[in-house]
Amino acid sequence: MPEPTMNMPEPEAEGIIHTEVDITPLDLGGPTIADGEKLLEVDDVTLRFGGVVALDGVSFDIRKGEILGLIGPNGAGKTTCFNVMTGVYQPTSGGVRFLGTALGRRKKFAITKLGIARTFQNIRLFANMTALENVMVGVDAHHTTGVISAMFRLPKHRSEEDTGYRRAHELLRFMGLDRRADELARNLPYGDQRRLEIARALATNPSLLCLDEPAAGFNPAEKIRLMQLIRSIRDQGYTVLLIEHDMKLVMGVTDRIVVLEFGRKIAEGAPAEIRDNPAVIAAYLGVDEEDAS
Repeated sequence: MPEPTMNMPEPEAEGIIHTEVDITPLDLGGPTIADGEKLLEVDDVTLRFGGVVALDGVSFDIRKGEILGLIGPNGAGKTTCFNVMTGVYQPTSGGVRFLGTALGRRKKFAITKLGIARTFQNIRLFANMTALENVMVGVDAHHTTGVISAMFRLPKHRSEEDTGYRRAHELLRFMGLDRRADELARNLPYGDQRRLEIARALATNPSLLCLDEPAAGFNPAEKIRLMQLIRSIRDQGYTVLLIEHDMKLVMGVTDRIVVLEFGRKIAEGAPAEIRDNPAVIAAYLGVDEEDAS
């Protein structure tokens, strides 16, 4: 990969999240909505695998500027719902709308270009690429120049490449990974790999960032830092969907929570409401709702 053509800021203290760095979403000229308006709508989605009903008439929305938690016991359908929203699965019935546009049978890359990015429960980095190169893969999602421009190093390609380098370095610095930019992803500590995957997702310039169990494998101190990171990402102008098993983290960082059980939505509301909801308690404890009450 060619060297950047601009001067980059000196790296600072390793591992510190630099919230003063501006990583707000770039204006690409697409549709815009105000905070609190519906960004994504899941409308009566049902998904069947043969005779198994993985999702059964699930409906909820995600509003711009919020952190929404999607929770439930093991096998509740959380990741399946996540995969429907990001184009991995096509629903049997119902549908998903993003900024008023039906996602239908759009390919995953097309959904990314629309403005939905995700991380994975199991880290999926390019192990033999550097941290910087991994983030540049995300930046490339919105490049408009093609192979010919790259081969002949035409001015528009060079401009996009320089802008991409600058954006990638900003994201790495925000994540506290600026000192790791030239290290191979496979050599990074586990927590750094988690943050790098989030940086790569943010590099696609999403309106909606979907995090699939980002605290998996973290110790309590790392989970606290993750909560701070998620809040900081929201404060930069992103909307966040969070799937997570750690209830303390979910209750501490989300604005609103949707609860699934056996593929059905059983509750929706603010964290305090969900914490005291008998149906939710029953689902997690495996008891009758009356006993939970």
